[in-house]
Amino acid sequence: MIEQTVLPFKLETTRDTITPHAGLVLLGEFAVGLGLNKALDRHVPGPGSAAGYLASEHVFPLVLMLNGGGRTLEDSREIRSDTGLREILPLKKMPSTDATGDWLRRSGTNGGLEGLGAVNRRMLKRALKNGKEKGFTLDIDATGIESEKEAAKMTYKGYTGYMPMVGHLAENGLVVGDEFREGNDSPVARNLEFLKYCERQMPKGKRIKAFRADSAAYQADVINYCHDHGIAYAIGGDLDEAVKKVISAINADEWHPFQNGFISETVHCMNKTKEAFRLVVIRRPFQGSLFDSEEGLQKYTVIATNRHESAEDVVKWYNQRGECSENRIKELKIGFGMERMPCGQFEANAVFFRIGVLAYNIGRLFILRTLDESWHRHQVQTLRWKLYGTAGKIVFHGRAVYLKVSRSLQNLFAQVRLRSWEFANT
Repeated sequence: MIEQTVLPFKLETTRDTITPHAGLVLLGEFAVGLGLNKALDRHVPGPGSAAGYLASEHVFPLVLMLNGGGRTLEDSREIRSDTGLREILPLKKMPSTDATGDWLRRSGTNGGLEGLGAVNRRMLKRALKNGKEKGFTLDIDATGIESEKEAAKMTYKGYTGYMPMVGHLAENGLVVGDEFREGNDSPVARNLEFLKYCERQMPKGKRIKAFRADSAAYQADVINYCHDHGIAYAIGGDLDEAVKKVISAINADEWHPFQNGFISETVHCMNKTKEAFRLVVIRRPFQGSLFDSEEGLQKYTVIATNRHESAEDVVKWYNQRGECSENRIKELKIGFGMERMPCGQFEANAVFFRIGVLAYNIGRLFILRTLDESWHRHQVQTLRWKLYGTAGKIVFHGRAVYLKVSRSLQNLFAQVRLRSWEFANT
């Protein structure tokens, strides 16, 4: 019988060892050089018996899987079944997905979360060690994760799930701190505590010099702390009665055209703030409903700040949160599979989320330290298409192992490996 096909090519099998994730070899080599596995086994509690798996044997495959495009624990089977990848990277011993799920649940109650925080702190130390920058800008924001798990709580957005807080360094996009929270935990809760936690995550000699947040952080204790510690801030303000009163006192000639509205500023203080602060006010026309009887409606946006530049420059700096925080949180959730949680237990999901943060940071640091600047704005989906998802052939010759890739990628792979080695040895 003649085989019917659309295109005239033959289909055969091969005994060669092939990996469809040759680019992940580069990421894995970078992570090993960074000291990830050693840090995991040092800081995260180990197995309960000699037959158990080390923390690194659970986390390292998840870091590769999340960077490679996996979204659930089940997707780690792609790493497990990739014999080529496992021949090159330290993946000889790899737990099943059920074993990793059990480990997440145990780690949620035996100090695994704190250990992963220490690992992330060590990664940040390596990342920032040799940079000239001493002060950094911290952007924090809460984000909702929808979940139908029985233990998930109702969020203020109207669905059940979780509401983790994430803090990014604006200068490089690295996550300096994360706190996994219940869905019914208000975004206004513990903002100062989270700011202090992010400060503790910074390596010695590096500090938070500036702070940006939305109106959830518009609190007297946060503003007082920034004043007392010399932190420049821009925080979205609440339009409460006191703020509306000071806005109404702004003279008409103090408003200046700005974008599609007007801008002005005044001075304000809250009941418990130690000092008054600038309040930058933006006024724009507001389109009411078709049957709204009022005309000339105005929409106001306010920013509390202690910065000294012009009001327009304060707004421009504050609006950079969109790229430095909101879009990067979207990358963490959608790009790295953190928009869904694998377990029914809150503590286990907190551990998984922090592993996701670790995977994001290692992927981000890999881009910044081994790839040319033209790659630095790429999202992880682009890296998967252009690098991680490329094919490679594993060849054993004598006692050496060779990874063979396309001729067009050879120089790129060689360059990345050299830069990984240089970074590992600094």
